[in-house]
Amino acid sequence: MINWLIRHSGKVKTPVPQDSDVLSIFHEYAPPPSGGGHQFMRALEAELKTRGFRIENNTLSRSTPACLFNSYNFNFKQLLKQKHRQCRMVHRVDGPVSVYRGMDDGTDKRIAKINNELADASIFQSQFSLNKHRELGFEFVQPCVIMNAADPQIFHRHDRFPFDLNRKIKLISTSWSDNLNKGAEIYQWLDRNLDWSRYEYTFIGRLPLPMRNVQVIAPLEPEILATHLRQSDVFITASRNDPCSNSLIEALSCGLPALYLNSGGHPEITGNAGLSFEHPEEIPSALDRLSVAYSTYQEAIAVPRIQDIAGCYLSILGGHSALPPN
Repeated sequence: MINWLIRHSGKVKTPVPQDSDVLSIFHEYAPPPSGGGHQFMRALEAELKTRGFRIENNTLSRSTPACLFNSYNFNFKQLLKQKHRQCRMVHRVDGPVSVYRGMDDGTDKRIAKINNELADASIFQSQFSLNKHRELGFEFVQPCVIMNAADPQIFHRHDRFPFDLNRKIKLISTSWSDNLNKGAEIYQWLDRNLDWSRYEYTFIGRLPLPMRNVQVIAPLEPEILATHLRQSDVFITASRNDPCSNSLIEALSCGLPALYLNSGGHPEITGNAGLSFEHPEEIPSALDRLSVAYSTYQEAIAVPRIQDIAGCYLSILGGHSALPPN
């Protein structure tokens, strides 16, 4: 599905916006720096506004034709009260939360209940996410898969730091969350075992384990984070069961090939633009292979544009999906 989207998303027919076109988005934003879901929703909303749509935030007028509500990060009671029969309701689903958090606090069940009560259609961020929900016994209304995308005004490859095998290779990882499933133990293994005569390594975000050689920087505003990405060579992500890592998408968008734990949505996002690993001991040799053929992996980067992703969202919101069934 993701490969289909990358190849064909430009062909999706979308509504032609008028100045009076209105869409409602129900999502409670956290101020930056914040997690990937907030970053994507900001990028999507900005793109919709450039197309002439007026966005109602966490409110729904009687004449609004479509509403996008995100996971469980919104006021359910308010949306249920304002929902009307003429409005098409589209649910962007995250998770399964219990899989990537490593604990079940009932959130996935609550998301599925919201979906079945409100949704006319459902958007998953990766085929992994949709399949995992089904494995857990959850069914969602009219599901399709649409990958996330980064804000191109922030995360782009212009003015990149040039790659050069004759200097230390600059590695970078980012994570807003300090959940251990985000890969802290693997990053600590790298901190203890990489050849530091060959590499520099920066981690930006929250890291719950101590490091000796890796430079750890607290979470940064997106614009500053993107500058660090463009000044690096290789992105490493060790997050486990991540449905659609915005950190990985942002890094690829900045022109970085990736080494990724073979888990979650990572393979769908990266495609041929990097190498996977199952265990940290595999990373040094993978770095060697990637470095020797760096330009080949970099040229294979094929993350979708926010313009195409917004077009796919509009297709679902308009009720005339051009996406194949899942």
